[in-house]
Amino acid sequence: MKTKIAKLAASAALILGLSSPAWAAVELEWWDFLAGGDGVRMKALIQQFNEEHPDIRIQGTTLEWGAPYYTKVRTAVAVGQGPDIMTYHLSRLPLALEEGVLSPISDADLGKAGLSRDDFFPAAIEAATGPDGQLMAVPFDIHAIVAYYNKTALQGSKWLDGEGNLTGIGSVEDLTELLSWAKDKGFSDPLSFQTEGGGGVWRMFYTLFRQQGGEFLTDGEVLAGDNLAKAARAIQIMADWRGAGLIPEQASYEASVALFSGGKAILHTNGVWEVPTFKDQAAAGTLGFDWFANEIPQLLDQPATWADSHAFAIPNDANMTAETRDAVLTVIGWMEKHSLDWAGAGHIPAYKPTVESAEYQALEPNATYASLAEHAAFDPRSKIAGVASPAYDAVDNLIAPAIHGYLTADEAAAQMKEQLQALMN
Repeated sequence: MKTKIAKLAASAALILGLSSPAWAAVELEWWDFLAGGDGVRMKALIQQFNEEHPDIRIQGTTLEWGAPYYTKVRTAVAVGQGPDIMTYHLSRLPLALEEGVLSPISDADLGKAGLSRDDFFPAAIEAATGPDGQLMAVPFDIHAIVAYYNKTALQGSKWLDGEGNLTGIGSVEDLTELLSWAKDKGFSDPLSFQTEGGGGVWRMFYTLFRQQGGEFLTDGEVLAGDNLAKAARAIQIMADWRGAGLIPEQASYEASVALFSGGKAILHTNGVWEVPTFKDQAAAGTLGFDWFANEIPQLLDQPATWADSHAFAIPNDANMTAETRDAVLTVIGWMEKHSLDWAGAGHIPAYKPTVESAEYQALEPNATYASLAEHAAFDPRSKIAGVASPAYDAVDNLIAPAIHGYLTADEAAAQMKEQLQALMN
């Protein structure tokens, strides 16, 4: 419909003797969930695209992150009122497949965008692919948690190497030693992260779980075999830190960030998206110490870090014209090739040529923690997992209470298995 209106406008322009190319622009409705620094950068990219493409006009709308966004997408696509292009978390892909809200993206589509599957990190492409091998979205980034740290406080200690990176942390015991040392130095909450529940606890739990080689789902079974014990161990590690006063009590997301920037935590685990926060504070002179960020250290059996991807998706709309779809593919290709600007938000671009560029390699701390793209542990491929999923509910109702002593780690893991397994049927 939007393309038809644009063509009618173009015809009217010719009749009236007007020549502005804006009359003939393909209008694309864009939805995203990007707020804060992410939102600022994406709006700037949209503006730049529009300036460079008088034949295509993106009309952007930002909606509320999480469950409200995906509910809106599901209901709008069902009645044919969805956008032409939207951002999507790849952790939500299994549910999207069940709901039928996404249009598959063929290799020919990628070619029209000037892209190929080989342009992307394998973990991101795998997360964007359905069980039949069909690509369902185009990854834009890999965003994971990293270890932010107070370089000033660690200066001269055995945990900082000559290049200013974390060192000597190869086990849970090593990290606990560092945190205990920091506690003795006056840091009230040595390791800060969101401990009240939600995303912060899930990301830390899943990192510790996957570093044991844990598999959350095996042939449709939640925490099968020894995976239940691995989940309990991950919970117990966090509970032990809390019991020793090494992580904060019931810290909200915002409070966990403030504990680090306020000098009460020597380490802070959070998403790469907080890089701009600390850069801005340092530039404004309000941080009070030098900081940096590294990949989460390997504390257990193998390197692994919770990760997700923002991706571009095309809603499943049988009435979308070929002209509109081609314009969408043009947008996707352009965004990927300008993903260095997106990296300024702390993200690792999923488009490998950007990460391999000299410009990205000069971008810090991004270039230092880019190695985590090889160790990215995406959420389980299931409708019960991913952003705003039942797995996140289990964090709030079971894992966070266990960290704070209201349940044992074994009880929390067993109840999580029972509750989530019931939803698999």
